[in-house]
Amino acid sequence: MNQVTIKIEGMHCDGCCKRIEKALNHLGIVEDVKVDLSKKEAVVSSYDKIDNNLLKETIENLGFDVVDIH
Repeated sequence: MNQVTIKIEGMHCDGCCKRIEKALNHLGIVEDVKVDLSKKEAVVSSYDKIDNNLLKETIENLGFDVVDIH
């Protein structure tokens, strides 16, 4: 399983986390998403290779800033 951690700025509440989770799950390539407000990060898991640019674009289209992906 491939796993990517995304550092995100601009999340303020659980609603923000749920919006990000929903958008990433909607991509169809993601098996699991865990968004942690206190750590300001999302951990994305997939059986397929994860396109970091697609993840970044999806999150930034919601109005959040992606600081780092690793």
